[in-house]
Amino acid sequence: MLDASTPHILLPANAHESAQQLPAIGQGTWYMGEGLAPRRDEVRALQHGLELGLTLIDTAEMYADGGAEEVVGEALADRRDQAFLVSKVYPWNAGRDSAIAACERSLKRLGTDYLDLYLLHWPGNIPLEETLEVFERLREQGKIRRYGVSNFDVDELDALTALPGGAACAVNQVLYHLGSRGIEHSLRPLMQRLGMPLMAYCPLAQAGKLRRDLFGHPVVREVADGLGITPAQLLLAWAIRPIEGRRNAIAIPKAVQPQHVEQNAGALEVELDDATLARLDEAFPAPSKKVALDIV
Repeated sequence: MLDASTPHILLPANAHESAQQLPAIGQGTWYMGEGLAPRRDEVRALQHGLELGLTLIDTAEMYADGGAEEVVGEALADRRDQAFLVSKVYPWNAGRDSAIAACERSLKRLGTDYLDLYLLHWPGNIPLEETLEVFERLREQGKIRRYGVSNFDVDELDALTALPGGAACAVNQVLYHLGSRGIEHSLRPLMQRLGMPLMAYCPLAQAGKLRRDLFGHPVVREVADGLGITPAQLLLAWAIRPIEGRRNAIAIPKAVQPQHVEQNAGALEVELDDATLARLDEAFPAPSKKVALDIV
């Protein structure tokens, strides 16, 4: 159980699982397992995050062709019960038989016998009815506890939730950060009406020019400096801010350096007041019309 003061989201109860609290910041693993950083550093970063309360770890069979799952499996050796573990299946592996095999491969790489949450990585050509059916079979077999989706826009989410089993979709994981607010016009309001939490990937923007421009933006720098925090902490605190008095978003930044892990965890302690949020809204306005879902 989380400390009551820790910002968290609530995964709603369903017919098989009770409601569960999760910290509003977790740990992403995209680009882990690719040799961009020493493997031992990636493992230690995830373990350090667990120690700091960042208990949700998100990965996917796509990341480093399973290599990221292997990193996570090493990090969770002898501490699986400390983590809420999420992985994702390729859309072309989300069929009646292929999803069983894909999930079993992920479980083997992760060194566990179950996932807390299994997501369809993005909409594909396999009928959603078939994917929901196999997700339910995986749940019945004890290989997953909940299922959800990723990169679903309004139309796809409407189609999903209209199907048998669709209402059990636990989350929708989409790209969301201060510089990419497109979901706020139509998708996020729909998810709020459904009581479906948001998992925000790339909450600090994808590494590269966009992230540098965001971190170096004069308003971001000025606001962060005024609060005595880093730009990254400001962006994370913004991504998980309460909407209409309730938190329903969890951000999943990836970090390898210990100081970055600590800064991510520290963002849970940052509260943004109305004046600060208004300042950020002015510099990075929300869209006034529906825009295409941002995907990387």
